[in-house]
Amino acid sequence: MADSLVIVESPAKAKTIGKYLGSKFIVKASMGHIRDLPKSQIGVEVDNNFEPKYITIRGKGTILKELKDASKKVKRIYLAADPDREGEAIAWHLAHYLDVDSDEACRVVFNEITKDAVKDAFKTPRKINQDLVNAQQARRILDRLVGYKISPLLWKKVKKGLSAGRVQSVAVKLIMDRENEINAFDPEEYWSISVLLAAGKSSFEAKYHSMKGEKRELHSEDAVKQVMDAMGNADFIVQEIKEKERQRNPSPPFITSSLQQEAARKLNFRASKTMSVAQQLYEGIDLGKEGTVGLITYMRTDSTRISPIAQEEAKEYIIGKFGAAFYPETPRVYTKKNANAQDAHEGIRPTSVLRAPEMVKEFLSKDQFRLYKLVWDRFVASQMSSAVLDTMTVDLTAGDTLFRANGSKMKFQGFMKVYVESNDDGTTEEDKLLPPLTQGDKLKKESIEPKQHFTQPPPRYTEARLVRALEEMGIGRPSTYAPTLETIQKRGYVAIDEKKFIPTELGELVIQLMTEFFPEILDVEFTAHMEEELDFVEEGKEDWVKVLDTFYTSFEKRLEFAEEEMKEIEIQDEVSDEICEKCGKHLVYKMGRFGKFLACSGFPDCRNTKPIVKDIGVTCPTCKEGKIVERRSKKGRIFFGCDRYPACDFVSWDKPVDKPCPECGSLLVEKRNKNGIIIQCVQCDFKEEKEEPNDEN
Repeated sequence: MADSLVIVESPAKAKTIGKYLGSKFIVKASMGHIRDLPKSQIGVEVDNNFEPKYITIRGKGTILKELKDASKKVKRIYLAADPDREGEAIAWHLAHYLDVDSDEACRVVFNEITKDAVKDAFKTPRKINQDLVNAQQARRILDRLVGYKISPLLWKKVKKGLSAGRVQSVAVKLIMDRENEINAFDPEEYWSISVLLAAGKSSFEAKYHSMKGEKRELHSEDAVKQVMDAMGNADFIVQEIKEKERQRNPSPPFITSSLQQEAARKLNFRASKTMSVAQQLYEGIDLGKEGTVGLITYMRTDSTRISPIAQEEAKEYIIGKFGAAFYPETPRVYTKKNANAQDAHEGIRPTSVLRAPEMVKEFLSKDQFRLYKLVWDRFVASQMSSAVLDTMTVDLTAGDTLFRANGSKMKFQGFMKVYVESNDDGTTEEDKLLPPLTQGDKLKKESIEPKQHFTQPPPRYTEARLVRALEEMGIGRPSTYAPTLETIQKRGYVAIDEKKFIPTELGELVIQLMTEFFPEILDVEFTAHMEEELDFVEEGKEDWVKVLDTFYTSFEKRLEFAEEEMKEIEIQDEVSDEICEKCGKHLVYKMGRFGKFLACSGFPDCRNTKPIVKDIGVTCPTCKEGKIVERRSKKGRIFFGCDRYPACDFVSWDKPVDKPCPECGSLLVEKRNKNGIIIQCVQCDFKEEKEEPNDEN
């Protein structure tokens, strides 16, 4: 008979842990939180030390009865929710409901769900950490005060259904500020001159550097002409060759934010999808004969620390697989990237490096495999030797001008044999080789190409860029990034255009009002300071009631002022020229989470809606009559189809190109690979690169 009850959050986690603990343990799932603040009211007694009024979450009755009944049949209860503030709060609420003594060592935590880790954790249970609970309560109450005090004001003055949150408001303001930067950007002209030089049977590219010993920027065509005149028809002479060895170090193991960023770049995952799949890998996968095993460590972390046991296992694997040269002289230790990092957990890593991705592929879904491989590759690479590159810089003179060519060659792959971190555009560093050259060599130019350029505005935020910005500014915590990005889209404050955030008119209006009446909520330093205060509460250095009281004292005055001074604003829908085919009224522009769409002005009597389609200037390859337009699926994914649908059923996920394949005459489409966008034929093997303006900073 079982003598202990173990409660975790999810059935998947319960299933995995249950197999490890055996018949003496009953393992049940609470399905997350069991109590929370009520939705219908603020639920916080501000005048009574911010006392929260928790209620049982609707729909949890059956689960709670099951847990209560199970608790009466055992001698001991263990609470094994996730090892973070949220998990501690879940355990605390469960302890309250099940009448567990607050002094009892009932809390069990583990960073990975493996047999050894789970069994070891049950040998050393501890009391519930009230500081962690208070930090979670303080955040929850703080967000409730902001949301439930400002939102009704926005409903009254602007529009029903609006909301304002601490972290989400800062995120929207960052997106809006970036859009303002882009709109205010004044492009500047500049030129470059590239020359293709012949060296024996090889050729290489050199770029203009300076003239008459001075580095002169080329801001006009006249400046280019001066360089061309100074160069004349002179041969290019190798003036100086510099060669040196350069080391490149691996990136640290993933933390939550870097995992979300790299999954976006390499796998095209949204932040929410990354966290959902990571949760599955953490909670456990059935590996056949091996049973159910958690494949990665806890994925909500801001620490890059790695346990000595995991490091030793990685060392043995790397030396055995690649050789001693691929392991550094001493194990790698990564310092905290952010001064505010909690360092409570390890970095994200495979629970065993011996479970190489290909070994478990048959047991994983496509998305699970891709994310697991990403985590495994990054961790293994993080423990390996540095890569060594031979770099070469060649200065060449032609008349009074100096041109420079740079090249690099991999001397020793090191960690790059396993993994290379992507840039923001998804590309990775590749070899750029120069032919053997000697000082004094005379080279002839094969071609020379002056190019006009214009400086580019800063890029819009992608999910990866926004997560990085929030992390660097100390806004939010690992668990908040994905839900924050989801919320600002659901509220209609931002839209997605080609995977980049753009603010909506509604979002701009809300931020303007917040800036005028609640500037501290949008102030990055203030918000980061609040995160720091919550960290101090978690560490037992600060009283949570005092933190809330300090915030609320000034916040309450702001509310009173806004109530009196904020003017009512009526948002008028923009009327389109299109007529509703169902009722004859005009269609108006509305904003949804995926951007603008058309809706009938007769709503709610008429609920007709239509997507706004964008003509991409390509004739339909199927019917030869219609135009290809850009559309969105119900899940927001962009696709391309004929505007004569349903008469013509042409559809493509890839963007068609307005020219036929030069080899077979079939349709050409744009496809993205690690080097950017390529033009590819749908029938034959024809491919060519597409030139794109570089908007990455």
